[in-house]
Amino acid sequence: MNMLTSIAYFLILDKPLILYLGIITLILLLFAAAMGFLVMKGKAKFKYHLLLARITIALALVHGILGLALYFNL
Repeated sequence: MNMLTSIAYFLILDKPLILYLGIITLILLLFAAAMGFLVMKGKAKFKYHLLLARITIALALVHGILGLALYFNL
C-alpha cells in the first residue's frame, strides 16, 4: 500500500478518511451554493462566500485525488 492509499484509508471512528472528506465537501458545496443563491437574489450579503467556494474546490480536489489513488493504485 502506498502513501496516498494509506492516507485515504486512514481510519477515524472505524471509517476511512476519504468518506469524511466527501461528506464535508458535500456540506461545504451546499453551503456555498445556498450563499451564492441568496446573494444573487439580493436577500443577503455574505463576506466569505468566495472563500468558502475556494475551500470547497480545494477539498474536492484532495478528495478526488485520494479517490483516484485508490482506483489506480497510485
